[in-house]
Parts: sequence; structure tokens; C-alpha cells
Amino acid sequence: MNASRRSALKTTGGASVLGLATAAGLFAPGSVFASEWNKNAFEAKSLNDVVKAMGGMSAAESKDIVFVTAPDIAENGAVVPIAIESKISKTEAIAILVEKNPNALAATFEFPSGTEPYARTHVKMGQSSNVHALVKADGKYYYATKEVKVTLGGCGG
Repeated sequence: MNASRRSALKTTGGASVLGLATAAGLFAPGSVFASEWNKNAFEAKSLNDVVKAMGGMSAAESKDIVFVTAPDIAENGAVVPIAIESKISKTEAIAILVEKNPNALAATFEFPSGTEPYARTHVKMGQSSNVHALVKADGKYYYATKEVKVTLGGCGG
């Protein structure tokens, strides 16, 4: 990298570099931003309602969905670490649901073909609840469930 390019990168910052890369045609507009908002899925109250809002009919339980990280007891419900891995072939998406939250769906992650289906985030839990990992693979839905006990609520308590 030459000196003038290095100094241009220092002065423009990361956001401008992303804008320049998009303008140069390295990224298609919108490809670097989150996919379209599925309002109905995020307003759903149960696992079955989320599956239907995402276009499915039902979900089958699967041992091929692994909670890599999810505490048995979360000391602070405001920041509960969750990591999910799907060993189901042709995994397209992973969603994380907290059953007793006002809105069950906490997060969704989409995976392009050939990508390792692994998702990690922190969720907010107002109380002890089942946490569901919902996986869409080859057009079908699968789930696994883990109970997480919360000792200090994260949703205002």
C-alpha cells in the first residue's frame, strides 16, 4: 500500500471506505445492510407463530442444533450470551427466541450457501424462560430448546 493511499484511509475513516467500496462496485447497494425487516415474526408471541410468520407450517425438534453457549443460570438478564450451531445440512437461517419475553423473537441470522451456520449474540431476558433455537434448512424448520434461569431481570427488573 503506498503512502498516499494509507493517509487517505486514515483521514476518511472506515465508514467512508465502505462507501467508496460500494461506489466502486465492490458491494451492491444494500448488500452490506441487514435484510428486510420481518415485522410479523418479531411481533409473534410463540415458536409456532414465529415459524408461520417466517413462511413455515411447523417445526420439528432436532438434536442437530447445538447450544454452544447458553448459561443454565444467567446472573443478569440484560446480557445473556447465546451461541447456536446447526449441524443440519443446507441451513439457511438461525433464529433465537425467548419464550417469556414480550416478543419471543430476539434475533435472526441468515447464511449464504457454503457458510458455517453459527450465530452468537447477547439477548435480554426479563425472567427465567425457555430459549429456542429455530433453524431453517432446505425450506424446513427445526428447533432445540434450553431452559435459562435468570436471577436478575433484564427487562426493567
